[in-house]
Amino acid sequence: MTPSTFAGLATGIGSWPGTDISEAAAVVVGEFAELPHLVELPARGLGADMIGRTGAIMVDVELDVRTSGYRVVPRPMIAGRRAADFLAEDLDVLEELWEVSGLRGSGRTVKVQAAGPFTMAAQVELRHGHRALTDRGALRHFAESLGEGLRLHCAELAHRLGADVVVQLDEPSLAAVLAGSLTGITGLDSVRAVPQPDVLDLLDSLIETIDLPVAVHCCDGDVPFDLLRRSRAAAVAVDATALRRSDFDGVGELLQSGKTLMLGLIPSEDPVRPPHWRELAEPGVTLIDRLGFDRSVLASLISVTPTCGLAGSTLEWARRATGLARDVAAAFGDSPDSL
Repeated sequence: MTPSTFAGLATGIGSWPGTDISEAAAVVVGEFAELPHLVELPARGLGADMIGRTGAIMVDVELDVRTSGYRVVPRPMIAGRRAADFLAEDLDVLEELWEVSGLRGSGRTVKVQAAGPFTMAAQVELRHGHRALTDRGALRHFAESLGEGLRLHCAELAHRLGADVVVQLDEPSLAAVLAGSLTGITGLDSVRAVPQPDVLDLLDSLIETIDLPVAVHCCDGDVPFDLLRRSRAAAVAVDATALRRSDFDGVGELLQSGKTLMLGLIPSEDPVRPPHWRELAEPGVTLIDRLGFDRSVLASLISVTPTCGLAGSTLEWARRATGLARDVAAAFGDSPDSL
């Protein structure tokens, strides 16, 4: 597999509304035919959110919940056990659906998602209550734990499904980690920025451990395009509606390097007025035109996603959003010059 694993298709970011994993998995596998994903249902509560789920994937790290959020604990507690149970259930449901649908050996690829090491270290506290990010040793341990956990997780899923697996690392805190804009226990307790070379080293080491194609998803502003271009990541996923003119050079260099840009073009929450796929495609086409690329890039280096996870939408819109993503990706592949 190459970086093009992510390109020229429609896929989801990860989360889905509701609590019915069987229904959610069936929709995602049916609608995102080229790259379905292991669905996340944060509405199920404690342990089903992004941080709790990632904690269940990590090895030699146990998490529980305190009033301030997730914290490292010395042994498995209720939050960690719930997260592990949810993850096991989701794998079982997807495996059964895969078998019933006759997809084993079909050559399809499946995507799994996890919070990246910097977001985990920014959002999880150590036992003394400080963010794990304040301890460089803890940050490295988190990255190593997550890398090994994802390697095992992906191997299990590949064995269960007889499918190739790719990984998406969700890093909503990455910009704040690089900027040093996070606060500590109090507003006066600052958290030092992590230098770009250290971020790049840890990220690349993790990707090397996983040894599979990896996309890095940054849904907030200030996406570090230059850093991600230089990384081992095969793709970068962004909210297209949040891109600024100052991002254009970074986007252009990313595409010139051959990496895939996963463009979040479909609203992740119910819009006031249901949009047509053509108006949703327009920002992607405009971006490529402004950057001076041939529109064939829309098929070779672009994929289409919702702007973020769909957990905050209605079930009706989540289903509609998947169809719109497919329609836009198909238009990018079939007739980009006519858009």
